[in-house]
Amino acid sequence: MALLELRDVVKKYDEFKVIDGLDFQVHRGELRCLLGPNGAGKTTAMDLVTGRQKVTSGMIVFDGNVVTKWPEHQRARAGIGRKFQIPAVFRGLTVLENLYVSYSRMANPFVNMVKSRDHGAQDRLDEIVQLVGLENRLDERAGYLSHGETQWLEIGMVLMQDPLLLLLDEPTAGMTEQETHKTGEILLRLRGTRTILVVEHDMAFVRQIAENVTVMHMGRVLAQGRLEEIVRDEAVRRVYLGQEEALHA
Repeated sequence: MALLELRDVVKKYDEFKVIDGLDFQVHRGELRCLLGPNGAGKTTAMDLVTGRQKVTSGMIVFDGNVVTKWPEHQRARAGIGRKFQIPAVFRGLTVLENLYVSYSRMANPFVNMVKSRDHGAQDRLDEIVQLVGLENRLDERAGYLSHGETQWLEIGMVLMQDPLLLLLDEPTAGMTEQETHKTGEILLRLRGTRTILVVEHDMAFVRQIAENVTVMHMGRVLAQGRLEEIVRDEAVRRVYLGQEEALHA
């Protein structure tokens, strides 16, 4: 059953269609990778799902509700969580404080930090810090974390909100090979318990985590299916992977 569905979605700037009749589904518990060359419309599609941008036409359905006209905050409260490519953490707060701030959906983050120190928050925090590997960094200010640790902290912050759908926009950008592999392990442990949509360019990372893959081109779905099927698709080889990369995959 689809948790997220885009039906004939169009996004235009003047007469230019960034998203051109996009039909796309993500099912409950699925880990799906969204691929495509620069300008294919991947990040715009995520913006439309979260409400950061408004659709020109078409319909977005989430958890059985038509959310096409819902504002961004209402979609977040309904269970759409997003991690951007550039981490957004409170660098002056500790790792622990960042996670507590993220637990509640109240507007004031410091009120959240006080109200969130309850049994439910503690149980969730214990689980998440183990998942993202920051259990030994809880008292460290976020500004002193490495790039990879900062990315994992933000993943943990989004998970503290207990989203139904987790959107990750290039989560391994700027990471070392070791950090990238650990990020893949985190997502694999979440697979099946969370619904995850990942926009990514690193094909080694995609091969590590990929369950189902959708390739976009010029604002439309070009191909989708299992990774081993996608890399044999001639159209995909031409517009994105390239012959050499596809054969290597």
